[in-house]
Amino acid sequence: MVYVEQTGSGPRLAMIHGFTQSGRAWGQAGAALALEHTLLLVDAPGHGRSAGVAAGLTDGADLMAAAVGKTGGPASWLGYSMGGRFALHVALRHPDMVDRLVLVSTTAGIDDRAERAARRRSDEVLAGRLEADGLEPFVRWWLGQPLFATLPADAAQVESRLEGTAAGLACSLRLAGTGTQEPLWDRLNGLAMPVLVIAGRLDPKYAALAERLGQAVGANATVRILDGAGHSCHLEQPERFVETVNGWLG
Repeated sequence: MVYVEQTGSGPRLAMIHGFTQSGRAWGQAGAALALEHTLLLVDAPGHGRSAGVAAGLTDGADLMAAAVGKTGGPASWLGYSMGGRFALHVALRHPDMVDRLVLVSTTAGIDDRAERAARRRSDEVLAGRLEADGLEPFVRWWLGQPLFATLPADAAQVESRLEGTAAGLACSLRLAGTGTQEPLWDRLNGLAMPVLVIAGRLDPKYAALAERLGQAVGANATVRILDGAGHSCHLEQPERFVETVNGWLG
């Protein structure tokens, strides 16, 4: 069973973090959202207090839906990056558990089969690096990647990233990396719940993916691109991020 921490009060909002993080990694945005919502902070398989859980995207989504359900039934779901890919699987496999869906800096998968295979090979190299270097050196290196160039060091939630294990993160890469994901693009128009898609304008790849996600979902989708923010837009621009999410959730 994956770990879920409950905090705050109000309508239920399940939140799934990104790679290397944990349910405690939401920073100022999480604290502000907890003022108006009961947050169900999930530690994804291989991460944080779920470090010993080995699961891919589909069985991981099943575990998360079950764990959140046991805390009181359906909820709105918010997923960031890797967490967004998990949240998409929850919404498609367990739509009765998802009132609304918020996708942040994420994708519905890599279309090209050869590119997916290349990504799996790349993630295997990263998994090997984790096992060879250990957790803290890898996390420091990971945060130095261009994807996080706009993320201030004091907002990176490093301590929460060190709650897991190298073995757990390596397992996550192998079982739930983007290369393992069958593309979901042609299934998104079947989502019946309202969907909010958010990305940072300084992250052009994921800003373009956000627009594509919105188009694929169709009439139920709202897309918001946050100026002055990159991939970790919720940590870089927490006030604007929370204003966007709260305004949309109503």
